Amino acid sequence: MFYIHCPYCGEYRGEEEFSPKGEAHITRPADPDGCSDEEWGSYLFFRQNPRGVHHELWVHTLGCRKFFNITRHTVSYEIFETYRMGEQPKVTEQSLAEALNKTRKEESV
Repeated sequence: MFYIHCPYCGEYRGEEEFSPKGEAHITRPADPDGCSDEEWGSYLFFRQNPRGVHHELWVHTLGCRKFFNITRHTVSYEIFETYRMGEQPKVTEQSLAEALNKTRKEESV
C-alpha cells in the first residue's frame, strides 16, 4: 500500500481512499462534431502506457471527492508530486534526467 497526498484536503491518506481515472492532461477536441471517426476514436480510447514517469488523473473517492493529478513512476510506484486540476506538473521525465545528471556531475567533482 502507498499513501497519497490530496492537494485539496492537504492530508496523506491510504491508496484505498482514491480511485485512478487514467491518463492526465487529455484535451477534448474543440469541435467533436467536426472530428473524423478516427480522431474521435483516438481521443476516446488510445492512451500512453509508458514505462517510467507518467501523469495520471485520480479522484479522492472516500474524502473530498475532488479530481487531481499525480506524477508517478509506473515501475517503482514512487509518487513524485500531486497537483490540482488546471495546474501543470513540475516533475517530468526530462526534469528528472536533468536533476540526475546534475547530481552525477557534483559527485564527480
